[in-house]
Amino acid sequence: MDALISGAGLLLDWQVIIALLIGSIGGVVIGAIPGVGAAVAIAILLPATFSLPPLVGLTMLLGIYGSSMYGGALPAVLLNTPGTAVNALTTYDGFPMTQRGEGRRAVALAYSSSFVGGIISIVALIALSPLLALIAPMFGSREIFLAALLGIILVVLAHRGQTFAAGMLAAFGILLHTVGLEPVNYTRRFTFDQSWLASGVDLIVVVLGLFALSQAFLLLSQPDEQPQATSVQGSVLSGLKELWLYKRVASVASGFGVMMGMVPGVGEFTAQFMSYTYAQKTSKTPEMFGKGSPEGLIASEAANNAVPAAAMIPLLALGIPGEALTAMMLSVFYVHNVIPGPQLFQNQMDFVMALYLALLLLNVLVLVFLLFSTNILTRIIQVPTRLVGIVILLLSFVGVYSLRNSMTDCVIASVFGVLGVILKRLNLPLVPIILGMVLGGIMEVKLRSSMPRVKTPLDMIDRPIAMILFALILLVIALHIRTLIREHRKG
Repeated sequence: MDALISGAGLLLDWQVIIALLIGSIGGVVIGAIPGVGAAVAIAILLPATFSLPPLVGLTMLLGIYGSSMYGGALPAVLLNTPGTAVNALTTYDGFPMTQRGEGRRAVALAYSSSFVGGIISIVALIALSPLLALIAPMFGSREIFLAALLGIILVVLAHRGQTFAAGMLAAFGILLHTVGLEPVNYTRRFTFDQSWLASGVDLIVVVLGLFALSQAFLLLSQPDEQPQATSVQGSVLSGLKELWLYKRVASVASGFGVMMGMVPGVGEFTAQFMSYTYAQKTSKTPEMFGKGSPEGLIASEAANNAVPAAAMIPLLALGIPGEALTAMMLSVFYVHNVIPGPQLFQNQMDFVMALYLALLLLNVLVLVFLLFSTNILTRIIQVPTRLVGIVILLLSFVGVYSLRNSMTDCVIASVFGVLGVILKRLNLPLVPIILGMVLGGIMEVKLRSSMPRVKTPLDMIDRPIAMILFALILLVIALHIRTLIREHRKG
């Protein structure tokens, strides 16, 4: 309780309040513009947040992360075009409702279910904090190494049908991390006597290239479009009242979001699939799913908005990001020498609580904003796509150059931008590269620090948590092999 009160005190700083307002409202606007999304916005803002105090910078990024899905639901419902990738499932039932003349009802249900999912997730996060503070100190170097290894395996296996490609891209990310001076003996690795490679490949340069520049190149290379959205008549507050009729679906979907958010590499898509499947199987009108079912819309939006808060659990407790956006936030922690993990819960619990309360407050701010600004957002949706591409391109290069005032970084970012375009054209994932760089770094540091205490291979797993993590790794791989064998026999 003392930590909660101290955390609330930290939030009262005027800089934090302004950052929360900019992040939450800006996230909604960014999410509502098709082709941008939270990943692009966070990548562009990362260099700017390095100069801000840690809580201010993280609050702004959390605001964008947690609110972009609210905005992404609007074009998904009105235009059949998801504002962010995780709003794709919303189009299945949201747009058919709009075609029936129920656009206001669909938007209202999307907002309210997102709000309920976010609040349930944050309440679960706050309730789990004492348990996390108790368990986190039990993780030593070996446990964190095994947890990071489990995370990267889950990231690879989560890309069903693209496992080999995801594994190769994750390995490429690990290779990128090893370029430059290694951290113990300061010997050069993979620099090929090139001085510009001695400092390594910067994570933020890669992030800006893969996510922001690649999206700008795609938008500029495609025909210019100006989506047309009809305005929403009437108040959307009625969605909160109607959601009570579907409280079971909303609560179960939020639960799936919390569970999947805590597992590195799984995220929104798995949570949505599970909640949508549950809602359809338990519905009295399963034939309506995909044709404008309110339950399908609620299941999708409640699940995806419950993930962001839950994804903070492995990040804060172990310093292990579960997906690209939390990996970007991890870099902000490191820049300010705030190291996520067991020590954070022991020494800076008020900081952790301030982040939790910021997540809670941003959901309230976003809902209030959306109640009065939905029709304004429908006009923002109509921004020409090439104009959006030019803005992203300009801001990305400004961000890359501001990191180290280096034109070399701009060239490297451009190369990764082209690589991102190629991967997107081939429908291959970008996330494994980023998580390979981040988790590869964690794995190297923790493995090196644990090796002096390891005399035999079994010493790596001679403690209970290490043994459990190793068993989970074997179980996950065994289940995947079993699935592959079944699919091969069916095929």
